[in-house]
Amino acid sequence: MLRRSLLLSAFLSLCLPAWAADPAAQWWADVSALAHDDMKGRLTGTADYLRAADYVIGRLKAEGIKSAGTDGYLQQVSLEQQVVDQAASRADLVAANGAVTPLKVGDDILFSAGGGPRPATIDASLVFIGYGLHLPGQGHDDFAGQDLKGKIVVVLSGGPADISGAIKSNARFERSEALSKLGALGVISLTTPKQVEILWERQKLLVRQPGMYLADGTLRDIKGPFFGATVDPAQAERLFKGSGHSFVALAALADASKPLPRFALPLRFKASIAATRSQLSSPNIVGVLEGSDPKLRSQYITLSAHLDHLGVGAAIKGDTIYNGAMDNATGVASVLDIARRLKSGAPLKRSVLFLFFTAEEKGLLGSSYFARRPTVPKGSIVANMNLDMALPLWPLKSVFSPGQEESTLGEDMRAAAAAMGVAVMTDPMPDRNSFTRADQYSFVREGIPALFFKFGFARDTPEAKVERDWRANQYHSPSDDLDQPILKDEAVKLNALAAAIIRRVGDAQGRPQWVAGSIFAKDLPATGKAK
Repeated sequence: MLRRSLLLSAFLSLCLPAWAADPAAQWWADVSALAHDDMKGRLTGTADYLRAADYVIGRLKAEGIKSAGTDGYLQQVSLEQQVVDQAASRADLVAANGAVTPLKVGDDILFSAGGGPRPATIDASLVFIGYGLHLPGQGHDDFAGQDLKGKIVVVLSGGPADISGAIKSNARFERSEALSKLGALGVISLTTPKQVEILWERQKLLVRQPGMYLADGTLRDIKGPFFGATVDPAQAERLFKGSGHSFVALAALADASKPLPRFALPLRFKASIAATRSQLSSPNIVGVLEGSDPKLRSQYITLSAHLDHLGVGAAIKGDTIYNGAMDNATGVASVLDIARRLKSGAPLKRSVLFLFFTAEEKGLLGSSYFARRPTVPKGSIVANMNLDMALPLWPLKSVFSPGQEESTLGEDMRAAAAAMGVAVMTDPMPDRNSFTRADQYSFVREGIPALFFKFGFARDTPEAKVERDWRANQYHSPSDDLDQPILKDEAVKLNALAAAIIRRVGDAQGRPQWVAGSIFAKDLPATGKAK
């Protein structure tokens, strides 16, 4: 505790002089404190994460932001941790004639540890259902006519080009829950070689990380054991042996967003999963800037970023600390910078909650818990704005937010961006699942309009290459540290844009609305409908 207090005091003493003089310097001081080696990667539920939480709370206090948690600034989240021993697990493909093709777990196939408890054993037939997207309302349903009970479902990355990235991403996120309700035992996800984001060799290291899910079973999407795995694209052809189809041909169709066939695979999948589980708790952090209008101050805009990262893990080039500078010390520092901007400017009519979530890296768990059990009345939350790995690696000329077309927040974003001379573009990688891979999605699932912000880029440009190379080589690796070329002045420009959007929403008479026909509009308690 003494070391923790001394470290916090040292960081704060470094940061305080920069506040008013240079927002970029203060922003970078916060990034540097949170991504310092002494924070050991801020793994959920560890003393290292609590050190980072202490730092953030100290900064909120310094900015004059009041506490709004259930215990001061804190909201505790109870979790269950699951570790899958890949080396002690086993997987086999068994043909009708009894021939066995082993898949080496931890090498050829990776068993995921998140989402919920894993079954101890699997013995089931396999069925390939194309993209695995259940979207009858959009004219595409890979579940239609399929008997999935008792089977392991195999799906491939991608989807129809005429369906928005947000809608496809939402369907992928909810896929396992939907499959479990249909009686499926699990899902094996395949990615085409062209769509691979993290190289397989690094995925093999990351799978050793502990998985987590909410301890309260009533808050889990899947109520019982469910199996999840991914297969090395270089080994995926094994799954299609004897089916009359090839992975190479299917991958080419998926890369072109063309229709995929659906068919039974003439193999059984047998597996044993060696997993251990333990209980832990880790806090969200909640601060509030109260609004000035007596009629609107009881409504809240939430501004969020996740504080956790991956902790200490497998060594890459001799480094074992997964610092998480870009992911997501930058986002946390941005929320603190925006808090300063809002506090020092004209009072907003609505209140603003500043949220720092735990366990985002484990499946958006901290934000999911808060969105369903907020520390303010649920119906009083009108919007969420989220900062997560915006990637300030090139000048801010354009911005995008996956799902921006789903609500009137997109109009606010375009108006604020135009005032700054920044273009708003559509998601250049709509099949990457960005929409469901950040904490704003937890609010969307509860019917609350939301945005999160990315530096814009177009396909086949120098910026696209920088972005692709960063994800391939630094994302979720120890080299996401303080030595990379982050553009500090460009980062705080995005903060200014986010602050301007919050001001528009904070002072508007009406709440943000879902656009007509949005699949994300839901009834909200206490204050009526979202649409």
